Amino acid sequence: MEKLDYRQLIKELLKQHAKQQAKNDPSETELIFAPESDRYLLVYLGWDGEKRIYACPIHIDIKDEKIWIQRDFTEAGIAQQLVDRGVPKSDIVLGFRSPFVRQFSEFAVV
Repeated sequence: MEKLDYRQLIKELLKQHAKQQAKNDPSETELIFAPESDRYLLVYLGWDGEKRIYACPIHIDIKDEKIWIQRDFTEAGIAQQLVDRGVPKSDIVLGFRSPFVRQFSEFAVV
């Protein structure tokens, strides 16, 4: 079986999440794709009156052919969304979890 293009898959997933921003949200959405370093982020930034808005709900890296989820503040969970798109759990690392805790997940430990 042909291996999935993880870079393209991640980009599509982040684009989907970027479209889900609430209409009345005063922040702007930025998608940051850095294929040369294999970093992919969804960022919200802007101003709400005098209050600065900066949030990074999704940060994904690719390291050694594995997808590292560094940050995931989605309801559905990025890991499960990747699995639903055909990525094996052995290729997904929950980087936001400590190495000790990762061993108890169904995903890669690394």
